[in-house]
Amino acid sequence: MSAEPLVVCEDVARTFGTGPRAVTAVHDSRCSIHSGARIAIAGPSGSGKSTLLHLMAGLERPTRGSVTWPALGAAGARTREIGVVFQSPSLVPTLDVGENAGLPLVIAGIGEPELAERVAEALALVGVDDLAARLPEEISGGQAQRVAVARVLAQRPRLLLADEPTGQLDRAAGQRLLDALLDATAHLGAALVVTTHDQAVIERLDTHWTMHEGTLRTTESRTVKS
Repeated sequence: MSAEPLVVCEDVARTFGTGPRAVTAVHDSRCSIHSGARIAIAGPSGSGKSTLLHLMAGLERPTRGSVTWPALGAAGARTREIGVVFQSPSLVPTLDVGENAGLPLVIAGIGEPELAERVAEALALVGVDDLAARLPEEISGGQAQRVAVARVLAQRPRLLLADEPTGQLDRAAGQRLLDALLDATAHLGAALVVTTHDQAVIERLDTHWTMHEGTLRTTESRTVKS
């Protein structure tokens, strides 16, 4: 475990809106995440899981408290060290699978042959390297979500945050996607945090946290189903 955590949340709160219509999605939540962590954050819809994940990623700013990234450096470097997988794959329909996976690298100015090497590695890690030349309309929903994971993995993050990644998949496709996430983050040495309300996903991760009405409760489990 790294001496310095990748991310630290200290008494974090996030409120949307003002006055009587204000809604506090996250409040009084504290946690730290180190290299190698495998964490499930469980809770029903509306409990604040996604907002907390966005705070960890730096996509949202806390209304109160602080989020810091001690082991990830300055803001520019930190952006490259954190990968986020959203509930929907949101692939560009006019780009093939390989181009979709490599799009963030193109935007970042990564040139050939490194771009091709990273894309090939990422697609292989999630088991869709044979689909590289296909368009999004030619692949299944589960395959599209794995491409979305590959798009993040190609950036080689140290912290991967996945927001309900299996929520739109059937049980079998969801388990295959989770297999890919676990294998890929182990290969990269990255920490993995998954928000979910799926018990089958929770049981595959070794640390279990819960969100209840916007507050994070941290607990640990020693039993992991492979």
